[in-house]
Amino acid sequence: MHFRPLHDRVVVRRIDAEEKTSGGIIIPDTAKEKPQEGEVVAVGPGARAEDGTVTALDVQVGDRILFGKWSGTEVRIDGEELLIMKESDILGVIEQAAARKKAA
Repeated sequence: MHFRPLHDRVVVRRIDAEEKTSGGIIIPDTAKEKPQEGEVVAVGPGARAEDGTVTALDVQVGDRILFGKWSGTEVRIDGEELLIMKESDILGVIEQAAARKKAA
């Protein structure tokens, strides 16, 4: 990708939700909501304070995140649908199960 977000902005690729419920019911495309989970594709350098110092972002490329339903701006970059949002729109980072087991 040839796109670099500025300041505290993050580029996110949506991760599609499961097409079946836990009971085995297949959800048709017309009934699906847009996923609120995504993978960070690119991050900006960080937020700039009034004194000029830059505070690095808490998310990194490759992190799986949750964000609000109406967060971000949809864009098409290199033929791929992506979201550009501020770090403050991100609700949290999803930690992988393997990383949690290793920490325990």
